[in-house]
Amino acid sequence: MRTKPFLIKPVVKSCHGFTYCTFRLSGWLNGRRIRKDFKDREEALGEKNRLEVEAANVGGEIRPLNTRLSADQLGDAEAAFRRLQDRGHSLLFCVDFTLANYRAPEHDQPIEAAVDEYLASKHREQERDIISEVQVGSIRKELALLRGRFPGRTVASLTPEDLTAFCERGEPSLKTCNNRRGILGTFFKFSAQRRWIASNPVDGIPLHRIAHRRGSARTLSATQAQELMAFVENHEGGQLVPFFALCLFAGIRPCVRNGEITKIRPQDVDLETGVIRVEPEASKVRMKRNVAIQPNLRAWLERYPLERFPIIPPNLQHTRAAVAKRFDLSQDVMRHTFISMHVAKFRSMGEAALQAGNSETIIRKHYLDLKSAAEAEQFFGIMPAAAQGGEVIPMPTAAAG
Repeated sequence: MRTKPFLIKPVVKSCHGFTYCTFRLSGWLNGRRIRKDFKDREEALGEKNRLEVEAANVGGEIRPLNTRLSADQLGDAEAAFRRLQDRGHSLLFCVDFTLANYRAPEHDQPIEAAVDEYLASKHREQERDIISEVQVGSIRKELALLRGRFPGRTVASLTPEDLTAFCERGEPSLKTCNNRRGILGTFFKFSAQRRWIASNPVDGIPLHRIAHRRGSARTLSATQAQELMAFVENHEGGQLVPFFALCLFAGIRPCVRNGEITKIRPQDVDLETGVIRVEPEASKVRMKRNVAIQPNLRAWLERYPLERFPIIPPNLQHTRAAVAKRFDLSQDVMRHTFISMHVAKFRSMGEAALQAGNSETIIRKHYLDLKSAAEAEQFFGIMPAAAQGGEVIPMPTAAAG
């Protein structure tokens, strides 16, 4: 007769405008279809154990024995012995191991409440400049998906198998899987500190090793950089020049939503000392760094002074997008170009790491020997065309903004 393994899965139901979750037990027993709904997972597990014992006894030998165990306890024991078959451990060994190592959570915490409390702690860290707004946004997005994937579940009920499937949704890259695992790892570590779980289930999710290729950063050639700067100098009254000059010739992270370039103040660009100060609150990695102003960058900033040409001009997101589309600029291609040109010109990975706010390991893997010394000289020799004629550059008009 037909007999199949019994499965338990959460089912979301709606009634009179209210949404609730039940746990459905389904399977086949001796040709009879089993389908039952339970209010909580523990009830469903108890029935599953009973049915598994019944399935194991179909066609098997049943002997009457005198015992102090109840019928439910006997059912649990038989189910445990069946699961341990061919595992090499006795039931008593597993009981002793559980008693020695398992620590039950103090109380069950629904995922929804746990996520809310965790996000509140992350917002407090953001307010103290411990983590960035971008990090908080990534965490919020991932945990919103987690909450939607397992509605009505408690934090303690999630297994490594549940979370592995969650991390591998949508056929992601290995790096994306690792990033998702990292976010979940900190969330469940927080849950363990609150004693909502006894152990971190993320420890059971595989961490993928990724082979990085040296020299994989996409960059502009010196000629392409020259064409880009020539265009922005004659576009919209030159109002985009400081933004592109700082990103291209100083490697400032260029995200126009909340990147470093949006947090650099005019007083941070000191032409007298020849240094751009990137303060911790502006830096992506929350570490202060000083970027040397190269002679060509000085020329651009002198011809397009920040007092008259703001780093973030009006409507930058729209105008920057148009230029990016025209020159096929990816998010960080200008920064990658600066770092690779800096390494080629000055032949110092350590200095390039300090200027860019990266590690020497990253510089070696992605930027070493991408450019020649001759091309780097051409790149750092790109000057504003207006400077050659010596004319005064007018203030951008309101229409241009």
